[in-house]
Amino acid sequence: MSSVFSAAKFSADIYISVSGARTCVPKPSCRECIDSPGCAWCTKTDFVRAEEPRERRCAAEEELTIRHCDKLHQIHRNTDPDVLKNNELSNSTDNEVQLKPQNIHIPLIVGVPQTFKVSFKRAEGYPIDLYYLMDLSFSMGDDLDTIKTLSLDIVNTLHKFTSNMRIGFGSFVDKVVLPYVSQIPGKKNNPCPYRGFNCQPAFSYRNILSLTKDAADFKKEVSRQRISGNLDSPEAGFDAIMQAAVCEDVIGWKNVTKILVYTSDDTFHIAGDGRLAGIYEPHDGRCHLNGSGFYDGTKFDYPSIGHLARVLKANNIKLVFAVTENIAEAYKRLSQMIPQSVVGVLKSDSSNVVQLITNAYNSLSSTILLEHHDAPQGLAVSYQAHCVPSQGPVPWRSSGECKDIKLNQQVDFTVQLTISECLKEATEFHLSVQGISEKLRVSVATRSECDCDPEVPSSPYCSGNGTLRWGECRCDIGFKGRRCEKQCGNTTDVGLLKVACHQDNSPEHCNGRGTCAECGICVCQESFKGKFCECDDGNCEKRNQKLCSGNGKCSCGKCECFPSHKGEACDCSTSTAQCQKEEGSIICTGHGKCLCNKCQCDNGFAEDFCSTILNACSRYEKCMSCVSEQCSDQEHCASALTQNCLEHCGTAELQIQEVLTDAPCSTQTFMYDVKLSPDGIISLRYAHLPRSVDKTWVIIGSSVSGILFIGLAVIVISRLLLELQYRNEYRRFVAAEKETKWNLETNPMYQEATTTTLNPLFVED
Repeated sequence: MSSVFSAAKFSADIYISVSGARTCVPKPSCRECIDSPGCAWCTKTDFVRAEEPRERRCAAEEELTIRHCDKLHQIHRNTDPDVLKNNELSNSTDNEVQLKPQNIHIPLIVGVPQTFKVSFKRAEGYPIDLYYLMDLSFSMGDDLDTIKTLSLDIVNTLHKFTSNMRIGFGSFVDKVVLPYVSQIPGKKNNPCPYRGFNCQPAFSYRNILSLTKDAADFKKEVSRQRISGNLDSPEAGFDAIMQAAVCEDVIGWKNVTKILVYTSDDTFHIAGDGRLAGIYEPHDGRCHLNGSGFYDGTKFDYPSIGHLARVLKANNIKLVFAVTENIAEAYKRLSQMIPQSVVGVLKSDSSNVVQLITNAYNSLSSTILLEHHDAPQGLAVSYQAHCVPSQGPVPWRSSGECKDIKLNQQVDFTVQLTISECLKEATEFHLSVQGISEKLRVSVATRSECDCDPEVPSSPYCSGNGTLRWGECRCDIGFKGRRCEKQCGNTTDVGLLKVACHQDNSPEHCNGRGTCAECGICVCQESFKGKFCECDDGNCEKRNQKLCSGNGKCSCGKCECFPSHKGEACDCSTSTAQCQKEEGSIICTGHGKCLCNKCQCDNGFAEDFCSTILNACSRYEKCMSCVSEQCSDQEHCASALTQNCLEHCGTAELQIQEVLTDAPCSTQTFMYDVKLSPDGIISLRYAHLPRSVDKTWVIIGSSVSGILFIGLAVIVISRLLLELQYRNEYRRFVAAEKETKWNLETNPMYQEATTTTLNPLFVED
């Protein structure tokens, strides 16, 4: 009876091992046990009875204590984060603290996510280092004059943000070689394109004033500058940015907010352009300023965009492009590839540079981006930002980002670490807010072997016939029993015993993957298991050189995925975060399936969240034609959708409109548009067009009328012009008549019309 009771009690102990809220699932080995959440392994000898399985050694800590396994003999893996340094957030000018904690150690279990909290609050009055980098090519002459006038205004503006600020000044033109700068001696010494101007010789980059608190010094140095010139339009801005970033000692950068203001009215040379001058060697990313602060620039090619981005990010420098409107678009595209950079549009004479710097600083300061650096291989890091408490956390992302954050507003992040493989040793990486020098040091550690008692070969406890490990005996071949006190049958022939360790006709015992122990029992090597060590836990599908994609455990050649993934290689995420536009929204807008955290859209839908209807007009044309035949009002339209036109309209909702403007879809009798709401509802807005009229005769009549009108107009206009001409001629004639004066004279050529002739034969009576 007592044995039955003991067996029942033992069975209950095996399957129920709960301590508070932490449940332990017993495992048969020390390593598996302590890798399981909530479990500990008891190394005490004689802790389990002969008839009990070794899983009895694995249980919750409290339960092992109740069963008389003291803490000294308990082995467990502590997974609670150990905060090593956690100074409170502070605005103190002596010791500003914006990021907490500052140092933390995280024990990790393979495949088990571990989380910890990070808080950030931008300190009010945090020190600022601002370096003003100016293009001094000839076209920037009026800008230089403006900066000379506004230099103190720039300093005063920075003092509004902090009383602890420093400012520096540098300039650039281009590499002093052809085809960028003329090599004719006269032009080289005075590269101005017009006579009468006195320009300084060109140079690639020059540090004129290292960072200083002396505003008067800044004004003096800026006022002393003269314009220069070069032959081509692009400038050596990348050379200047690189040197200003990497020459920390020369420029004088400190671990404060670093801002580099770059001003120009033209574009930039990029990597590869140096080949035009025979310069092939890529830039090495080091400081090459001489004692006068000049950078030669003729040895190395221009830096690449990616190289610049890495250097600026590594040095926590925020970049402000202050450029003129004609080139702003090029710099906006450049800014997209450089983290912590913004673009501001300068007026042609740079008169708005003070306001531009203010806007840029506010823009850069209002975005908080928490990210990790130098994380070990196999460690997945994700972030959940808590930007505004009333809005709740944002979905998990590869970096923590909050926007529109005000001064003294605290933001919190939950950071999740998941390790996919064991680390050989403790490894350290760090978290930082982009553009801020403070760092959170994070050390992580796993153990490839559990921290158990060392092996004791030929242990007296094991009767000298086995090795004591984990509080248990591992018997040599030929012996068995809890303490290896029994021989295997009547034989001690090792050869015969090893036969039992051979699988079928395998030439090697335990398939060459283990040792034959006790009475022909295989003790497998690491990553192998099974009666004959036939299961290989290192032979599973790989993605990116990782077993089970780093998202599961390999068990006997097959992947056992963590809950967050599925698939043969555990390469398919079960999350739906990337299938939702925002947290809580409908997956794939209700028109697709979320497969491996990506939307597979239904036919006729596209884009990341299936939020776009393809060919919407043609797709719903039959629907709208059907509706228009039966639709006289909203009620009849709704009836048409749900009954007669269901085949063509599906689940779409209809809204009849009196007038519909700017609708992209139309026929001869109606117009409509198709909208897809965030909750997946398709809405059709519909309106009848005014009744159409046969326009043939209207067109003919209009054409004939037009021709007649034009002809009549030509006749009338020409007649009016002639009339005006005749009237003018008559007025001139009358005027001429009035001005004419004649004397009355007889024309000597005039002859009378009658002639009197006397008849000689006439005799007067």
